[in-house]
Amino acid sequence: MESIEDIKKLVLPKALLQPMTIEAANSVHKTCLPDHMIGVWNFPFKLGRESRIGIVDGEQVIMERKRPDRHKPNNDAYILDSGEKLQISREHMYIDLIDNKFYVIDRGSACGTIVNSDNIGGKDQGGKLSLKNGDLIKLGTQESHYIFKFVILD
Repeated sequence: MESIEDIKKLVLPKALLQPMTIEAANSVHKTCLPDHMIGVWNFPFKLGRESRIGIVDGEQVIMERKRPDRHKPNNDAYILDSGEKLQISREHMYIDLIDNKFYVIDRGSACGTIVNSDNIGGKDQGGKLSLKNGDLIKLGTQESHYIFKFVILD
C-alpha cells in the first residue's frame, strides 16, 4: 500500500505555469487545473502552439493544426495563439529539470522566449536559461501578452 506522500508525488505536478495576463489565461485549453494553470509533471516539458484563430464566414473559429501522427504529440501542452502577429511557435520551448535545477530552453522559436528581462532564442536560434520559483516567462517578443509565472511545488 502506497503512502499519502507517494500518492501526492504521482498526482501533483512538480511545477505550474500560472497565466499572468488575460491573453495567457485565454490561450490555455484542455487543462484539469483551476485558473487555467498548466501543470508540469514530467521533464522535459514541451510547450508550443496548437492552432490559430481565424475568421470563417465572419465568425472567429479555432483552426486546428494538422499533425502527421496524432498519437505522438510534439508538445505536452498546447497554447492557442490568437494574435494577428503570431508570438508562439509550434515547438516553442521546454522546461527541464537537470541536477535538481530548472531550465527553460527555447526550441528555436521564431520570436523567442523572455525570462524576466532576459531574452533567449528568437530568429530560430534557441537558447537556455535557469529558472527559479516566481520567474516570469514570456512566450514571444517584448510585445507579447503570453506571460506565465513559473511556480515550483515541491
